[in-house]
Amino acid sequence: MQLTPPVADYSHEAAQARSTNLRRSTLSAGFITLLVISAASPLSVVAGGFPIGIMLGNGAGTPALVLMVLALLLMFAAGYTAIATCVTSAGGFYSIVARGLGGRAGGAAAMVAILGYVTLQFGLYGLLGAVASEALQAQFGWSAPWWACTLVAMATVAYFGYHQIDFSAKMLAGFVVAEYLVVLTLDVLILSHGGADGINFNSYTPQAITSGNPFVGLLFCFAAFIGFEATTIYSEEAKDPKRSIPIATYAALLLIGCFYSFSLWCLVIGAGSDKVVAAVTALSDPTNFLYTLSEAYAGSQLTTVLRGMFIISIYAGLVAFHNSTARYFYALGREGLLPSRLGWTHAKHKSPHVASLLQTALCVIVVIGFAVVKADPVLMMFSWLSNLATVCVLALMIATALAVIRFFRSGARGYGKFRIFWMPLFACMGLCAVMVLAVANFHVLTGASKAISFALLGLVPIAVAAGWWAASRLKRREPARFAGLGQDR
Repeated sequence: MQLTPPVADYSHEAAQARSTNLRRSTLSAGFITLLVISAASPLSVVAGGFPIGIMLGNGAGTPALVLMVLALLLMFAAGYTAIATCVTSAGGFYSIVARGLGGRAGGAAAMVAILGYVTLQFGLYGLLGAVASEALQAQFGWSAPWWACTLVAMATVAYFGYHQIDFSAKMLAGFVVAEYLVVLTLDVLILSHGGADGINFNSYTPQAITSGNPFVGLLFCFAAFIGFEATTIYSEEAKDPKRSIPIATYAALLLIGCFYSFSLWCLVIGAGSDKVVAAVTALSDPTNFLYTLSEAYAGSQLTTVLRGMFIISIYAGLVAFHNSTARYFYALGREGLLPSRLGWTHAKHKSPHVASLLQTALCVIVVIGFAVVKADPVLMMFSWLSNLATVCVLALMIATALAVIRFFRSGARGYGKFRIFWMPLFACMGLCAVMVLAVANFHVLTGASKAISFALLGLVPIAVAAGWWAASRLKRREPARFAGLGQDR
């Protein structure tokens, strides 16, 4: 008897292996909000980023700068959420720019997005490894190299990224709530004690806002919001994306912005508005500022909790950024700008598992590389790469604001001119000003030499050129596919 292979079964397995659809109707507006708040890592920003911003920026006036940045981003969100109801795609910024400014501009935006989000993950892994290594030494006397801590964390992040997105969202929900509660507990204790010199609103006066170097302070405040823009990346997996994405975007912005401004104001009250800069500067490590206030107003038990939650906050940010970056890789693979295999989704989980594995591999290579050359995981790996990511996101937001204006020129689709023209225009102007400040002060933000700063910034135009070339190549080979770049899904 002649045996024949079960062709039909093999074909079915191949079709499953090459699924390109994400899991639909999975995420509510609340879960998307939690995902993007996790990416912003609010506790790690309050504990790690803002004390340095207070020291190098305008000191006690930092809480007011947060509100100024919030106002700028709300203007940006007006047009961003409008176009998000018309372009539902996991490509996020890339898809919007492609539909508004054309396929080549979309390709350029895609590569800048990849550069920004991947380098931000590299930097966060360095920070997580360093903080976890110090915590193990302080609490248990265990001596573990930072890179070993990082690789252990990376394995678990990869696990979450490989599985269903709602699995990550549920896990992050508990982390986010805990982060807010522990910081707000300290805020309430500071206010209940009346702070160092009584409760006042000096942080919001013109004198405080313009003191020191408000331009550098403004950059730290803007960097603190990175992550909120990821709402559109989850639009294909959202329940009712036309409604969920705008709600999640505004909710994330307002929650993050109000939390930052209020908590920073409380910290300034705790140290004294006229003494806060000196208090931070006197510390050997400015990131211990939050812990010194916790010791003074709450005691060692809350300080221990804060230190643990700091690590969890960084970890939650890594999980969130891993998910969003994997969706960029996935969207570009699906649409032909990167190898098509990246556009495959898992047959069971409907997750972009190939893109997730690629991302993990890149992180492993970079972490091992920094460890081999004995580079400092915080002062070099985190500081350099996180600020490069900030510049990338700024460039993407400027391009997106222009794309909104161009997209709606063919028809308002029910939106008023103020929302789809004037607000994006004002936001674009403000973002361009922030970009100029970021480039001019990049060496201050990174702490690197001007030569290294120039080399890091040079990666952005290289990414633009690579994306433009990839899109042009696709247009020559598959013009029909090129015409559909960034299409609504």
